[in-house]
Amino acid sequence: LRLDGDLRAVLLEAPGRCVPYAVIEGVVRSVKETLSSQFVENCKGVVQRLTLQEHKMVWNRTTHLWNDYEKIIHQRTNTTPFQLVPQEEGGDIAVRVMKPLEAAELSLETVYEKFHPSVQSFTDVIGHYISGERPKGIQETEQMLKVGATLTGVGELVLDNTTLKLQPPKQGMPYYLSGGDFDSLLQKHESSARFWKILTLLFGFATSALLLYLLRKQFRQHRQRRQLRQMQEEFRQAQERLLREATAEGLGGETLKNACVICLGNTKSCVFLECGHVCSCTECYRALPEPRRCPICRQPIARVVPLYNS
Repeated sequence: LRLDGDLRAVLLEAPGRCVPYAVIEGVVRSVKETLSSQFVENCKGVVQRLTLQEHKMVWNRTTHLWNDYEKIIHQRTNTTPFQLVPQEEGGDIAVRVMKPLEAAELSLETVYEKFHPSVQSFTDVIGHYISGERPKGIQETEQMLKVGATLTGVGELVLDNTTLKLQPPKQGMPYYLSGGDFDSLLQKHESSARFWKILTLLFGFATSALLLYLLRKQFRQHRQRRQLRQMQEEFRQAQERLLREATAEGLGGETLKNACVICLGNTKSCVFLECGHVCSCTECYRALPEPRRCPICRQPIARVVPLYNS
């Protein structure tokens, strides 16, 4: 929405005198007294952030390397009420900016930055090597949102009595106070959204490939179990048939007990190691597919010992 005299009329016609998500571009102007920089003369602003950050080196026992480590030891943010006014002089319209610290993106300019290195003695250096921490120094930073800076606000625009207010949206949408224009802000978030879309597609393809691999593996295992059950059933039927034939011919059960479990015709003549099963004749062992496995327990056959019946 344009920051001009028609903005109030637009809100009067809007439901509840509210635009749930609006974009306003204007110049920062203080409502009350401005904040003065602690380090830079004649630097005025409406948001001031003072930060003390510790820099040190930490010994990584896994990689055996010194890694940089940063830690904020103190941070203070001061604010004063401000509003956005048109860039053209003479405009009598203004939008009050509410709760600026809740913005997902608050553009602050670094007006002062200084690094204070640590002074170390020889004894301190030895102690730091023993403890695994080497302090480098303290960095002091001051950031401000200056008066007169151009600001783009994205949030809920409401008309409260006679005051125009820009505030965080109630629907949970992000609240922005950016130093760039709306096109730059939009391009930045479109690039971020594009990156996450590509990353989501890559993870989706990887997940699909893994799922297909697991399904294929499960199918092969199911097919092998089904084939094994089918072979066991055929073996059971063949045993029953051989038992009936042996009973009809008057043969004893000892002949069936010593028969090869594969052909059911020859006598068992070899021992499989390391499992120790005696279940096959020499001809059927040689016919087993590589790598040879025991027909009973499916363990690999390391070697074969001939079996001699006396």
